[in-house]
Amino acid sequence: MNPLDLKNMFKQAQEMQGKMGELQAELATKRFEASSGGGMVTAVATGALKIVDIRIEESVFGQGDRSLIEDLIAAAVNAALATAQQHVQSHMQQQMQGLGIPGLGGPPQDGGS
Repeated sequence: MNPLDLKNMFKQAQEMQGKMGELQAELATKRFEASSGGGMVTAVATGALKIVDIRIEESVFGQGDRSLIEDLIAAAVNAALATAQQHVQSHMQQQMQGLGIPGLGGPPQDGGS
């Protein structure tokens, strides 16, 4: 392998590491909200895939159905995490396209098969 190619490869790796750090910090500040039960339960997740808030309408407690409340919470949390994860993946692909490294967010490479 040409030493110049190796130098460029290390440079790209450093750039990618820097961009990933910036991206992780940026995404950790973003909030993604999802609801279940027609808005009876709302969960908020960060781009770091952590739940930071759960809001439950008072009317849910009046129903007295523990199983329903648990299901609504789980559904809202899962939806918030899925939304956050989709955004993170999309954002990472966009950022990695600029580095020009095959397989990191760019169009699929033709493997000749």
